Amino acid sequence: MLTMRFHGSVRLLEIALLVLLAVCQQCVSADNDILAPPEVSQHNGTMYAVCKMRPSSTIPEGLPKVYGQVLFKQDYPHGKLKVLLRFNGFPTEGNPEPRAVHIHQYGDLRQGCDSTGGHYNPRGVHHPNHPGDFGNFEPQEGKINTLIESEATLFKELSVIGRAVVVHEKRDDLGRGGDAGSLLHGNAGRRLGCCIIGISSPTLWNMYNKQNNRPLRRN
Repeated sequence: MLTMRFHGSVRLLEIALLVLLAVCQQCVSADNDILAPPEVSQHNGTMYAVCKMRPSSTIPEGLPKVYGQVLFKQDYPHGKLKVLLRFNGFPTEGNPEPRAVHIHQYGDLRQGCDSTGGHYNPRGVHHPNHPGDFGNFEPQEGKINTLIESEATLFKELSVIGRAVVVHEKRDDLGRGGDAGSLLHGNAGRRLGCCIIGISSPTLWNMYNKQNNRPLRRN
C-alpha cells in the first residue's frame, strides 16, 4: 500500500514538473515575442534594414565618390545576418584596389564620415574581430556587388540599427600590420563614403537580391 502511494506521488510530481516546464517555455516564447521589433511579425519572422551610401562631405579632391546601398536581412532571433553590398563610383581604369568596409559606432554624419567614430566594438576586442568588420572588396568595372554573412546583428542590445557603414580608401590589413592602428581599424585609410543603418521593408532586398548572382561570402 505504501509502495503504491509512493509511486503515485512520484507520478504526480512528474506531471507537475512537465506542466511547469511547458508554462516556462511559453513564458520564454512570449518574452521573445515582446522583445522582437514589430517589423519581425509584419515580415514573417524576418527583419530588414538599409543604408544609403553617399560620399563623405569631407572627402579630399581626387578620391572616389562612392554611392550605393547596403541591404540587411536577418531571421529572428538567431539567424545569421546577410548583407548585400552595392557600391559604385570607383575608378574603372587600371588595376582595381580592394576597399575595406566596416560598421562604425555612431550614426552621426555632422562632419561627414569623420564623426561616425571608430569601429563598432561592443566586446572590446582587437580588429578584425569586431562584428562589423566586413573585410576587403575588389571593385569590378568600378562597382562592388557582393553578398556576405556577418557576425553583426539587427536585434536586442547589440543591434547595429542606427550605426554607420563606412567604405574606406584602402585595403584592410586584417590586424596583421604590426602596429596599434592595425588592431584598431586595419590601417584602411580615409573614409570615402558612409551611411546610417535604418529599418526597412523587404522591397529593396527582394529586388536586388534576385539580381545578385554572386555566391554568398562568409566572413
